[in-house]
Amino acid sequence: MHRILNFCFIFFLSLLSLYLVAERFTNTNGIANEKSFSDFLKWSLSNESPERIAIESSEAWKELDLQSDNYILWIGHASFLINIGGTTILTDPVFSKRASPLRILGPKRLIPPALTLNDLPKIDLVTISHNHYDHLDVYSLKQIYKNNPAANFLVPKGDKKILTKRGIENVFEFLWWENFASKNLVLTFTPVQHWSARGLGDRNKSLWGGWFFKSEELNLYHAGDTGYSNDFVVTKERLGAPDYALIPIGAYAPEWFMSDNHVNPKDALQIAIDLDAKKSIGMHWGTFLLTDEEVTEPPQLLEAALTEESLPSEYFITLKPGDFEPL
Repeated sequence: MHRILNFCFIFFLSLLSLYLVAERFTNTNGIANEKSFSDFLKWSLSNESPERIAIESSEAWKELDLQSDNYILWIGHASFLINIGGTTILTDPVFSKRASPLRILGPKRLIPPALTLNDLPKIDLVTISHNHYDHLDVYSLKQIYKNNPAANFLVPKGDKKILTKRGIENVFEFLWWENFASKNLVLTFTPVQHWSARGLGDRNKSLWGGWFFKSEELNLYHAGDTGYSNDFVVTKERLGAPDYALIPIGAYAPEWFMSDNHVNPKDALQIAIDLDAKKSIGMHWGTFLLTDEEVTEPPQLLEAALTEESLPSEYFITLKPGDFEPL
């Protein structure tokens, strides 16, 4: 029942916004999330009901000096703490108990964040991929700004007002392929295949995308949330191959309903290949129960896809929340 209530809540927000406003932004290939209400009912009333289980977390991060340079640490979902050459970054930070504007309804965390907001080191940059509640959490952003008033917040075009209305300053908006320079880094907002909405009347009035981090030492890419498209081939052609790519592997079932906007593990592997990434890390799984696949299925299917492509397991890995990779 909780799954149907959560999905009804999310679907009706997006459905009503579809009819109340013309779309402002579109994907590069013209594909939009326009499933019908009958499609939604077919999905939500199905017999699929994944068991709510908690994946294993790690306290390995406690062995890491969070003020040190060059690491990637998975907090959960699409949230990473990253340091590149002394610049500390948070991606899509979500520390709330629900991915929702309400405290009593909407997807609830299966696991707590591996780190709390008070555990975080000094933050220089916060990047947001799009405005869905499992990626843009106002509560977390307000606390991060309170603790880091000099931090810069980078958001898609159309989302700046969400932050500034809550008193957050140093907010910058971006269209695809626009850049932001910060100390030793140049960040580029890149196209992916998805959509946006937070309530009534705002469907696709803000943009969505990934973030490419370029420094003299290495390149890193955070794909945000996406379906499979040619955008990753173009990103590699324009910006080069990343040394590390953070790619979603969950929220894909049933694929007839989800595939336009969420990749399965096999498609995630193809994104890594399209990017020509040296190493990739799976995200967007194990934190919120958003779709129909079993919680632990994404890494299993990823391993099968690697075997099918005769690629080593180290080419595309998954972490436990709290684990980190040195860069």
